[in-house]
Amino acid sequence: MAVSAASFTLTHSLFPHPQPQLKNPSAGLLSSSGRAPGNGSTLCVKASSSSSSSDSEEGKGKVMLRKERDEWFINFSGDKPTTPLLDTVNYPVHMKNLSTPDLEQLAAELRAEIVHSVSKTGGHLSSSLGVVELTVALHHVFNAPEDKILWDVGHQAYPHKILTGRRSRMHTIRKTSGLSGFPKRGESVYDTFGVGHSSTSISAGLGMAVGRDLLGKSNNVISVIGDGAMTAGQAYEAMNNAGFLDSNLIVVLNDNKQVSLPTATLDGPATPVGALSSTLTKLQASKNFRKLREAAKSITRQIGGQTHQVAAKVDEYARGFISASGSTLFEELGLYYIGPVDGHNVEDLVTIFQKVKAMPAPGPVLIHIVTEKGKGYPPAEAASDKMHGVVKFDPSTGKQFKTKSPTLSYTQYFAESLIKEAEVDDKIVAIHAAMGGGTGLNFFQKRFPDRCFDVGIAEQHAVTFAAGLATEGLKPFCAIYSSFLQRGYDQVVHDVDLQKLPVRFAMDRAGLVGADGPTHCGAFDITYMACLPNMVVMAPSDEAELMHMVATAASIDDRPSCFRFPRGNGVGATLPPNNKGIPLEIGKGRILQEGSRIAILGYGSIVQQCVAAAKMLKSIDIDITLADARFCKPLDTDLIAQLANHHEILITIEEGSVGGFGSHVSHFLSISGILDGPLKLRAMVLPDRYIEHGAPQDQLEEVGLSSRHICGTVLSVLGRQKEAFQFK
Repeated sequence: MAVSAASFTLTHSLFPHPQPQLKNPSAGLLSSSGRAPGNGSTLCVKASSSSSSSDSEEGKGKVMLRKERDEWFINFSGDKPTTPLLDTVNYPVHMKNLSTPDLEQLAAELRAEIVHSVSKTGGHLSSSLGVVELTVALHHVFNAPEDKILWDVGHQAYPHKILTGRRSRMHTIRKTSGLSGFPKRGESVYDTFGVGHSSTSISAGLGMAVGRDLLGKSNNVISVIGDGAMTAGQAYEAMNNAGFLDSNLIVVLNDNKQVSLPTATLDGPATPVGALSSTLTKLQASKNFRKLREAAKSITRQIGGQTHQVAAKVDEYARGFISASGSTLFEELGLYYIGPVDGHNVEDLVTIFQKVKAMPAPGPVLIHIVTEKGKGYPPAEAASDKMHGVVKFDPSTGKQFKTKSPTLSYTQYFAESLIKEAEVDDKIVAIHAAMGGGTGLNFFQKRFPDRCFDVGIAEQHAVTFAAGLATEGLKPFCAIYSSFLQRGYDQVVHDVDLQKLPVRFAMDRAGLVGADGPTHCGAFDITYMACLPNMVVMAPSDEAELMHMVATAASIDDRPSCFRFPRGNGVGATLPPNNKGIPLEIGKGRILQEGSRIAILGYGSIVQQCVAAAKMLKSIDIDITLADARFCKPLDTDLIAQLANHHEILITIEEGSVGGFGSHVSHFLSISGILDGPLKLRAMVLPDRYIEHGAPQDQLEEVGLSSRHICGTVLSVLGRQKEAFQFK
């Protein structure tokens, strides 16, 4: 059936929706004719003219798809898309018999499904849209889960999840007890390796490939990594080792020109950083390179396998033709380079994957594909930096339904405060690791473009780069998420703290992070920073305190310092004049309210839960003393001793792991002999396990750090167990 430049809706009578899991995975496959083998069901395509399709009664309530010049177009609406081909694909095995046109249609339906699904839940949109054709081709050619497919970072894995048995649960993604927003080994056998942080796929894939060889197996291993993740040193360490070990490994470099993560500037997508970006751009632009590669292929076909050495020399010449630009980098590391390839051409992708799969012993191969982030969805294509991570949105316009808040995010308060400090101190500079938007430094960069440095996804380098700046008398603020700073911890210890260099670490996303889950949860920074001998460790209880701590860090010039702050918005605290903080006395906390018998000592943003708990306890005639520690290192030992000596019960509370603030307090009380007396000491911390994704309040309840749980703990220590149970 030929339909030229016409719009049509797709209807089907193959399976009801949602589809049941098939006992026979090979049942329900569509051939290129659109007929399901053996069951007589027909894929029905109803065509209408472009001008009248939107007004027709048949088209109402359906997402319209049309094919023009071998490309599919989708008329997005808020209605659930009609996806007859996708409805027959429960698992990758159902894709094996599909023809190229079928696969192209499947990709179009999958793209429509992703937009519809994410519009209802929020999540990572544009990165997933950019790999639709790649995902379809990979699962068509390779035999997952026997063949291992690894997704670097993992935020692009939504199409992978849909094609591997999880379509019916996509409405739960990133929600409490729902699907993870990233690949997760415990969620599906198709998720070969759990991710969330970048640049791990080649290392893990190489380990799997070598393990396969040692066990005498013959499956394929495919690592999919973006050009942004390629900026991290671990990727090059892995490629270097892969070239040496020479195990069969396929690396797919997904090049979408986003070497820095989205929203890195206020003026649109960030300019890619580093030499890698220019190298990839030159590779894409070199027509001579592609022509000579085609010549090499042609010669191979003409002269046959007996003289493949000749063809290899021609191919080598083709590669060397632009070697001056650095394009042979991957081959110098020992990987056979193929590309650049159109990452949205299903036929080309399938052909290349089939050829590489059929090679008996190729060693490590790198296939360079070029994609567009947000492909196929106009609002994302127009502003893909704004639609990397989205809340619920209107599919027809892309407009996001963002909840208005009377306060800004902690991230924005940090940025505003740092700008105010930099306005009066020209030695202040800022560093981030491809996270200008996430850390708020896009605002700083707009104000001080020459004093803000995006180093790419390279936290190790960011830390030592900041250390080098500090040796020259500058005042570097290194803004990195709490969980991402784990990637540069040796540099924090060896290059900064050991040398007492005054680098200031602004650790965003500290504590629980809601939908992003355990890979991004900032549970460990109090513990891993406060154990360092020279580090000043702070945590604000609200946005005003955060501004004061930015000013405090700027004033500390004889040792390193850090402060943590949470994801989410401020609490409405009164801000300092002109948003410029006042340096705090180092190592001194404050008492927020006086009471008797019971003292609660909170550290960081959890103080707000303590305040709420104090009000709840007041309602049952229990007056507590509440203090804000401000500093974990150095501790306010005078304040702690005062609280311990004048109260029967002392409870420390923090949104961090065991070994953090509470441990430092108990250590002081132990060595000072105060614990030898009648004091009852309790520490409330995050449980000793990883916290799964979910709504922030759900997480707080799960970990036992809500105001209700604080009240319950107080009543339990007082011996009022029955009342405590009511709160817990």
